[in-house]
Amino acid sequence: DTVKSINLPIFMFAGGAVGNLIAIIVLSVSRQQRKSSAFYTLVCGLAVTDLLGTCLASPITIANYLNPNVLLDQHVCEFQSFLLLFFGLTGLSIICTMAAERYLAICCPYTYQRWGVDRRFAQKLLLFIYISHIFFCCLPMMGMANSKLQPSETWCFIDWRKHDPVSTTYSVLYSVVSLLLILGTILLNLAVCGALLMMRQRVVQLPVTRGSVRERWRALSSAAETQMIAVLVMTSVVVLACSAPLVATTACEITRNYLNLIASVNPILDPWIYILLRKSLFRRFLGLSRRGSSSRSSSPPLTLKHFRFVNVHISSGRNCKDIAVK
Repeated sequence: DTVKSINLPIFMFAGGAVGNLIAIIVLSVSRQQRKSSAFYTLVCGLAVTDLLGTCLASPITIANYLNPNVLLDQHVCEFQSFLLLFFGLTGLSIICTMAAERYLAICCPYTYQRWGVDRRFAQKLLLFIYISHIFFCCLPMMGMANSKLQPSETWCFIDWRKHDPVSTTYSVLYSVVSLLLILGTILLNLAVCGALLMMRQRVVQLPVTRGSVRERWRALSSAAETQMIAVLVMTSVVVLACSAPLVATTACEITRNYLNLIASVNPILDPWIYILLRKSLFRRFLGLSRRGSSSRSSSPPLTLKHFRFVNVHISSGRNCKDIAVK
């Protein structure tokens, strides 16, 4: 029975390690233009992250199948809980960063160029994600939450059923950050796909001239751009489908255990709504907002009424051309 049960974690370990190694090799031998782009740097960072997660977490799981007492050691249990917290949150963060990079490149090309989004920029973002997430996911080992062997006795995770305020705060914070990353990734992907569809529809409707044929062909046949979006969408679907159940379970357990607490907070918050939104303060808020809007409206608008722009993003975010048509 042990041999049969251990086949699945071994197979998953081999599949994850081999698959991510192949992905890293394929990305490393790609064209120099792609290798220098921020998007492919983030894709490579995600593959390296998945490879490290597989190589660090899977051996503990396999060892626990061989010896059920492995995860009974609290230090091993806390380490595996840290790995699951860190690599789960880091994967979501990198995916959300990839979606944000594509959104800036396609919908805000001027901002994209002004910020200098390139390979080094992406590397700095990855470094920031790793450092901040290591600190955040180490908090349970510092006493902010407890790690516990789960009912299946094959993995450890933070004990979201514990009722002390500190542990609850960390569990809620982890769930909220994860849910925000998931929601942000979905919204950014929808915005990118919608912007591309509208962009190509506008290019098709442009009058055919000798000078615009080449630009129209590039816009409609940008294989690199289409491939980037396909990679982003498919990777997002896989990561979100694998991460969302655990995040949703944690959030539901926390909500279920603290419904009474939420109900008791209601009479505490209600008076402050009445205090802060009383008539005099509300009028002040409206006055301030009207002053701000009037000052903005008094400045000359920075819109181009007689031109329409079609932003064509080719291969990488920096190679963006604007076609102005009267």
